[in-house]
Amino acid sequence: MARERSTAGPAPAGGGKVKKVRWYHQVWQAYLMTRRHDPAATWIILAAFVGTLALGVIIGVLISQVVYVTLLSLPFAVLAAMFVLARRAETAAYSQIEGQAGAARAALGSLRRGWTFAEEPVAIDPRTQDMVFRGVGRPGVVLVSEGPAHRVGKLLEAERKRTARVVSGAPVHLIQCGNDEGQVPLRKLPRAVQKLKPQLTKAEVGEVLRRVTSLGAARLPLPKGVDPMRARPDRKGMRGR
Repeated sequence: MARERSTAGPAPAGGGKVKKVRWYHQVWQAYLMTRRHDPAATWIILAAFVGTLALGVIIGVLISQVVYVTLLSLPFAVLAAMFVLARRAETAAYSQIEGQAGAARAALGSLRRGWTFAEEPVAIDPRTQDMVFRGVGRPGVVLVSEGPAHRVGKLLEAERKRTARVVSGAPVHLIQCGNDEGQVPLRKLPRAVQKLKPQLTKAEVGEVLRRVTSLGAARLPLPKGVDPMRARPDRKGMRGR
């Protein structure tokens, strides 16, 4: 049975309490990671903040309410900066894992709800290290390949036939992750999976998941990739404080 991905860290020694990471620490860590891989990010983030604030000042001058509109535009300027940071951090995070074995699985880890993906690949070519990962959700079963288009098609099709034999007619979707023609780039992979239309009930999803889990997985230790979603600022935490 495929192991479920755990997000919990190791227990602290001596039974001590785990130190809670504040939202501003997460934002700062995301900024530092982004700046390392994208030196221009600092100026782009500042430009978003200053530009939004300047727009507020101009509107305030036009309606003779400079102080009021400037103060009103300040939260919007912060949001604009956070939005730019999130996008640049996401791009930087994907650039770190692209080309690594298991990068597709790491990207699929950003799908928080509605999908269950096995941690290990369900098929692998031991010679080329091409892989296929499997997920189950309301759209059915999705098989995501990792490898060049001219080489991975046979591996993906073989896994589709193996999966189709046990899912009792549930839809099986095939997605090739890569940069070749007809493939989905790594950073667009989660969105491509999310666009699949629901076709199963929750009860049917549970049954399909039970059936495909019985197929097992190709046991292969994969390096842990960077979860791109961890680079996003915690806006809920910002609002709650």
